[in-house]
Parts: sequence; structure tokens; C-alpha cells
Amino acid sequence: MKICMAPIATLLLLAGCANMPSLNNSPRSPAPGPEAKAFSSYLSARFAAGEHALPEAARYYTQSLVQDPGNASILSLAFFYTATSGDVEGAGKYATQIVAKTPDERSARLALAVIAFKHRNYADARKHLSLSAKGPFQTLVVSLFDGWAAAAGGDSAGALADMKTLSAQSGAEGLAAFHTALIADYMNLPEAESDYRKALLSNRVSPRVVQAYGNFLERAGRADDASALYQKFLGENAVKPVAQDSLARIAAKKKPDPFIRNAEDGIAESLFGMAASLSDRQSADISILYLRMALYLRPDLALADLLLADRFEALGKYEDAVRVYRKIDKSSPYYRMAATQAAIDEGRLDRKSASIASLRSLTQAYPDEAENWIALGDAYRNQSDFTAAIDAYDHAEKLIGTPGKRDWPLFYARAMAQDSAKRWDKAEADINTALKLSPDQPELLNYLGYSWVDRNQHINEALAMLEKARQLRPYDGYIVDSVGWAYYKLGRYEDAARTLNAAVLLVPGDPTVNNHLGDALWKVGRKIEARFQWNHALAFSNDTTDQTEKAEIEQKLKVGLTG
Repeated sequence: MKICMAPIATLLLLAGCANMPSLNNSPRSPAPGPEAKAFSSYLSARFAAGEHALPEAARYYTQSLVQDPGNASILSLAFFYTATSGDVEGAGKYATQIVAKTPDERSARLALAVIAFKHRNYADARKHLSLSAKGPFQTLVVSLFDGWAAAAGGDSAGALADMKTLSAQSGAEGLAAFHTALIADYMNLPEAESDYRKALLSNRVSPRVVQAYGNFLERAGRADDASALYQKFLGENAVKPVAQDSLARIAAKKKPDPFIRNAEDGIAESLFGMAASLSDRQSADISILYLRMALYLRPDLALADLLLADRFEALGKYEDAVRVYRKIDKSSPYYRMAATQAAIDEGRLDRKSASIASLRSLTQAYPDEAENWIALGDAYRNQSDFTAAIDAYDHAEKLIGTPGKRDWPLFYARAMAQDSAKRWDKAEADINTALKLSPDQPELLNYLGYSWVDRNQHINEALAMLEKARQLRPYDGYIVDSVGWAYYKLGRYEDAARTLNAAVLLVPGDPTVNNHLGDALWKVGRKIEARFQWNHALAFSNDTTDQTEKAEIEQKLKVGLTG
């Protein structure tokens, strides 16, 4: 049964009848037929997919497929959403059906290869990938899978040949260097250490490379060398959790398990690397697919869980992110990071009291970790408890010691809290500190520049700052608004009207930006348009809008702009 548009009429008829008064003598309306049910399932699936509700999308596409088993498009979607919801084995059943119709379908072949690896059927894994459609990305996948399959079979020459093929792919040099080292380590080859050194040089600052090399040194009885490696990267935020955990293990005179225990771990690492390379929001669903496959092969890969939760955050699925973060065990070096992010996401879900309670607990459990105090300060600031926020930020400042470039967000956050607490002198000092640490941050330039303009201070200097911020971020409507408002304060009303109009096009629903444009239009004699923008500003106002500004807009609508 093909899904067609005919059932729409049925659904509309049923919907129309739902509100009709009861007629005692009329027959009972018939139950929806199979076509209406099929169409309902399909619409529910489309809606769930659009909302990135992955398990729901999988369930509804599965229902649609039962109702329309010959539909290749629904089959592909049922496969994709079943896999991305975490049921890789279930997705494999759909993948088998897909390749029966389209033998070279890449995603289906990849899923079948992953399942074959899970069951250590390496020949089948290689066969599935050899039948997949060819292309540059497929060469990368085939090289990694073939390499680890060869390693599992003891074929070091074949495995390293695959890594050589991988290294020839543009942009894959770092990945190839890392997996060459992992395979050499796994197979106890003498060049393992030199390969790790090459991998360190080929990958900027990778926590996985540092952890794998350090793990190799520890297992080789070279605790001092491993300790020196961890100490070297201890100042890097991405590596810090692993380095701290590893240094504690060395102090306890314990040796770690091998970084790669079997070929499945190697493939899980490959899939994780592929997912990590897809960092834009548009690729989040594909990244989730690879991460689900990685975790299917290696459920204890905590960093994959961390990245999976991050991808859910990118899609606005904070409940899903919290669920994944809370899976990460307390024994993991990433536990504190995961617990902190889970608490932050609680705040995003408007469970602010729970968020603050969790963050307070974390600052008690880890009192020397500045990141937890910063997160607590942010949570208090979002709840408008500015005194508590400032106190938390003060704790963080004491812990970081001499601030570096990466610490500018702390001073920026505290400045916003100080400003909201009506302590402008302290806020201004914090913004200036942040600017010294990172002079080209558009947020800082905009905040200080706009604050000066709004206070009628240093207008020319403020305009220079704001124009610089606009050059750095030309499509940020709030920065463009700040530039236009500076023009307005300088009496350059034509420039102000033109610039503020551009700002409204970028952020059409902001009441302040619309209010600013209304003022500029009034000054250049376009009074009807000015009232139109003020009406917009009032319409877009809500509970968070400054009540003084709202009253001023209402007054301008009555009498216009005076003075």
C-alpha cells in the first residue's frame, strides 16, 4: 500500500466532524481505515524527525513501514532513525533489506560491517564495505575497517598498507598517523613508540592521542616518561581530565588496561574520530549515527558519550543530553565534566533550582576546579542572583591564578553580573581585563562600546570599538544595532537609520533594536515609519523587557520623540 494524498480528505472530514453536535439518529462514524492510519503514522514520523526525537521517529517510521512495506524511502528512514536512537542490531535488519534492493548503499553497508565486527566476523565486514558505493569518504572508511580487520588477523603488513592508503587522503593525515600508532601498539610492533610521536605531531592537541601514548608508556614500565607527557599537557582543558586521572594512577603505582583491547575497539575509535570531525549543526544527525555505532562496539567509550550529549545539545535536545551525561560512570575521568554539563542543561530546561543544587554539590566535591565555580556563577546570574554569581566568579578567579587568554569569559561573565548589580565601575574594570587577555573578541568590544554609548561616555572611542566588532562579526544583529546607536548618539541620524534598519533585518523580533530604529527614523523625519517600529517594539516586549524602556515606548507612541 503506497502512501498517497487521498487520506487527507478522510482526515479533514473526520476532523470537521469531531466538533459537530451529536445527532441521536445518526450512525456511529466508522473507524479510520488503513490508509488513514498509514498517513497518520507517516506524519507523526516526519514531525518526530523534524524535532530530532529519534526514538519516536524510529517507532513511527517502523509503523509506516509495516503499513507500506515496499516503500524504499520509508525503509531508509526507519533504518536511519533506528540506528541513531541506539538500536544498531535492529537497524541491521533494515540494512539487510536496503542492500537487497540497492547493493551499494553506503550507510546500510557500514552498519552491516559494524555489526559483523561486533560479532568478530571480519571477512563479512570487509565484504560489506567492498560492495559499498565508492568515493573519497568511502576510501577513508574502507582503509580504517580493512586495517583493523587485518590487524585482528595478525596481518601487520596489510594493516599498515591500509594506513598508508588512508594517509594519502587529503585531511586524513592526523587520523592515519594515530591509527598507525594504535595498530602498531595493538600488534606489539617495534615502531609503536615512533608512530605515537608522529601522531602527536600530526594532531594538534588531542586527548585521545595523549591518552593512548601515555597508556603505552605506562604499560611499558616507563611511568616517569608517561608522567612527563601528562604534565606537559595538563594545562590544556581538553586533556586535563585524562592527564589528572592518569597521574593519579601512576601515583598509586597501577598499570592501565591496553588502550585498544581488540579490533572492535579500533573500529569504535575510528567511528568516534569520524563523528568528532563533523562539528557543524547540519551534520549532527550523521555524527550521532557514527557515535551510536562506536558505542555499540565499545559501550565504555565515555568520550563518545560526552560527544553524543554535545551533539544533542547542538540540536536543542537537552533532556536527551542530560540522560547521556548521567550514563557516564564516576570512575571515568570525564565524570566531573559530564556532571557539570548535565547541571547546565538542567538550567536550560528551566529546572534552575535543580541546576544550582547540582552545581553547588559539584563545587563541594571538587572545590579546586574553577570550571564548576564558573558554571555555578552562570546559573546564579541566569536566576538574577547577582551577588551569589559574583561570589562564585570570585572563587573561580582565585583558582585560576595568573589569568591567560582563555580566561576572558570569566571576567566577561563577572562584568555582566557586576553591571546588573549596578556596580558599573567594577564591571568596566572586568571588561577591560578581559579585553587585555583577548583584544579581538567581538562580544567584549560590543559590550564595552555599547555600555559607553548608552551612558554617553567616550562615544568616539566606543564607535571605533563597535565598528571593529562589526568587522569581526558582520552578521551579528546586536553588534550592528550597537554601531547604529552610536551613530545616533553622535547625531549622525541618517547613518543611524540605515545601520539600525540593517540590524532589524538581522534580529527582527528584538524590542530594543526596533525601538532604536524608531528613534532614528523619527529624527530623519520618517515619523509614520518610526511609529510603526515603536509598535513593533511594544508588540515584541515580554516579561523580560525592561519596564522603563517599555513605558518610554508607550509615551513615544502618544506624543512622539521630544527633545
